[in-house]
Amino acid sequence: MTPHNVYKFSAKLDERECLVGHKNALRLALSVALLALPGVAGAARANMQSPAEPHASAQFQADSQQYAQDRAQQKLDAEEEARDREQDKKDQEQDRLDHMQDIYSEGREFLDEESYADAVKKFSELVALNGPQTDAALYWKAYAENRQGKREAALATTAELKRRFPQSRWKKDAEALDIEVKQRSGGTVNPDSQSDQDLKFLALQGIMNSNPERGMPLIAKYLDGPGSPKEKSKALFLLAQSGSPQAEETLKKIALGQSNPELQRKAVEYLGIFGGKRSADTLAEVYANSKDPDIKRAVLQGYMVSGNHEQLFVLAKSEKDEGLKRDAIRNLGISGAQSELQQLYQSENSIEAKTEILQALFLSGDSRKLAQVAQEEKNPELRRAAVRNMGLLGGREPELQSIYAKDPDRSVKEEVLNAYFLGGNAAGLIAVARNEKDPQLRKKAVEKLSLMNSKEGTEYLMELLQK
Repeated sequence: MTPHNVYKFSAKLDERECLVGHKNALRLALSVALLALPGVAGAARANMQSPAEPHASAQFQADSQQYAQDRAQQKLDAEEEARDREQDKKDQEQDRLDHMQDIYSEGREFLDEESYADAVKKFSELVALNGPQTDAALYWKAYAENRQGKREAALATTAELKRRFPQSRWKKDAEALDIEVKQRSGGTVNPDSQSDQDLKFLALQGIMNSNPERGMPLIAKYLDGPGSPKEKSKALFLLAQSGSPQAEETLKKIALGQSNPELQRKAVEYLGIFGGKRSADTLAEVYANSKDPDIKRAVLQGYMVSGNHEQLFVLAKSEKDEGLKRDAIRNLGISGAQSELQQLYQSENSIEAKTEILQALFLSGDSRKLAQVAQEEKNPELRRAAVRNMGLLGGREPELQSIYAKDPDRSVKEEVLNAYFLGGNAAGLIAVARNEKDPQLRKKAVEKLSLMNSKEGTEYLMELLQK
């Protein structure tokens, strides 16, 4: 390497490393380059081996090691920042979707309360946001406008729905609403003047119980017509409750998506409530065929309600979508599937999935498994999560004392103190305050005691004041 090339090489490294703030980069680069020059390398080696300056070789090795460590840490920091940015984007998008779901739910509540002007405002707000529920918002906005007697506005809204979303599953409902709107005179509709729907549904329930074949066309009329959300939900419930082969077949078609998404979710919900092998088979078919995450979540909820641990376990193991996988794990916890969760923890490699399983173990009340993880798990983050959930379960397990004494990770010890505090375990905190040699940990234990309304803790605090 020529002197000119040495200069270029060192200058290039200097420019690059200045960006990341490494003080030793230039010195290291020059050392490496000079060693490559003819005559210099031998002299340098001779000097490095010379007893006159034995520290030179050691200093060079130390600089090289520090440089490598700095670069490795820089890479880890950059990767962590990238993950944080990506997670922030996901969180922001989820917040946006949650906000739109809240607006949709509020609009639906106004419809049930027959507050149609408020419903129009909510659904108009949702349409302006242009989210995944825009077509549904347009339909319910038109429905509310019709109930207000605003015929032209309702027709304009359904026309917008059909123009913007020609493939929407709400299109059929919009067409049925158009027919009803055109049949009305256009005057303001007074809800008090309408026929008593409760009486009608009682009569329909009686017909479905005594003669399902005669009742099915009436049910279909409600489901296919421009009825209110409450009316359609009642009709669907009567259908699910019937148990007749014809009713089950109709419910299956709706659950598989041959209606608007809202009715589909309701059908899935009722399949979970009424249970049975036939319902479970239909839910499995719905999950396999649907591309809508909300419908898949409704199926997972149905499995939880019906106690179908086996299918939840299968999906918790095989689902590729992280959000749906978490939902499956959570539903296992809510339904008390401790054995399945223990098996799942052993087979999982992902820290995120294992953390979710620990939360599910808390939901299922499995303190024994949490204690085992807290004592045997190699990853400190997972040990902390296990201890945290032990605290949520009461923080009085005897294993916590052993974990505090034996765990080498300070953050795990602090989590044990949090578990004692969450569980109201003043005795555990007092034991740490009396015996802990580390002043900071002892201080944390006393701080938590000072926040607890505990007679035992108060007596110990008085003891400290008297010393």
